[in-house]
Amino acid sequence: MSKKMKTKRSAAKRFKVTATGKIKYKKAYLRHLLSNKSKAAKKDKNEPGYVNPADYHNAISCIPYLR
Repeated sequence: MSKKMKTKRSAAKRFKVTATGKIKYKKAYLRHLLSNKSKAAKKDKNEPGYVNPADYHNAISCIPYLR
């Protein structure tokens, strides 16, 4: 009997797949102490981040049913 692959729940909560197949995530350092950060830094952190192609296989292996 074959077993189902388990999803890493921490990765499933952090990553989403776009329509083109890229994996996006929310950038860090935008929760508190925002008065010390520049406006440009806060705007950059508000944009979604995309997983580097070199790390794509690692991210997909954590979330096997997300494709």
